[in-house]
Amino acid sequence: MTEPAEKRQGSSLTDYLAAERTLLAWIRTGLALMGFGFVIARFALFLEQLQFAQHVGAARSYGASLWFGTALIAAGGTVNLLAGWHHVRLVRRLERGATAQAHSSAMAVATTFFLALVGLAMAVYLISVRDSARAISANVQEGIMAPEKGNGILSKQSNHSVDETLGKLKSILQAKGVAIFAVVDHSGEAEKAGLKMRPTKLVIFGNPKAGTPLMQSAPSAAIDLPLKILIAEDAAGKVWVSYNSPAYLEERHGFSADLLPNIAVVEALANAAAQ
Repeated sequence: MTEPAEKRQGSSLTDYLAAERTLLAWIRTGLALMGFGFVIARFALFLEQLQFAQHVGAARSYGASLWFGTALIAAGGTVNLLAGWHHVRLVRRLERGATAQAHSSAMAVATTFFLALVGLAMAVYLISVRDSARAISANVQEGIMAPEKGNGILSKQSNHSVDETLGKLKSILQAKGVAIFAVVDHSGEAEKAGLKMRPTKLVIFGNPKAGTPLMQSAPSAAIDLPLKILIAEDAAGKVWVSYNSPAYLEERHGFSADLLPNIAVVEALANAAAQ
């Protein structure tokens, strides 16, 4: 007489609903693990693409992040498979009229310890890549003044402020007897007009004995002569000394190669002012 009572108790609707709630909870856990793993895996690809876009030499590999993400995705899939398998077994027991047994928490405990280990490993890993991420961020900011390929502009980072670099360049030009035709204070003129602009100054200089033969050979060279050096501060507070590449000017105007030394001095002047 006791068997029907046990069967009714074991097959009650409450037990079925409780089993379904447990299954859904584990499904949510598995999906969360897979989603979080996907984000971590994409984090590695994002950093690598960022390095490539900024032309960072000796790009660092972020393979560990990809492995962490893959492990979490695999763990999420495993959790869902085990949850489904456990639910099927439980439903079959209920259908046979078996009484409910004490629920094992082994799966929950194993998942908890696994996530704790992955979390600690990720914390250590993120600390290790922090400096690299900062370096990439610095490269992004430096890209504001980095020369673009094909435009003929070369840039050197200065160790001084804009005014100090300008003063140093003027002293070098004067010592070499090179005429300074003008110093255009772009930022100063912007301030007079009520506009804000980071310190930016253009030095126009040259030597008629060197520049005239160039313009005689290629009259279009007059558009780029006299020589110019731009001294400007970027958004990161770094000061850059920029100038037209002599090789680019030679190709642009087509003057003979023997005249290239007449303007090649600009590179030495820019390096000296930036030091």
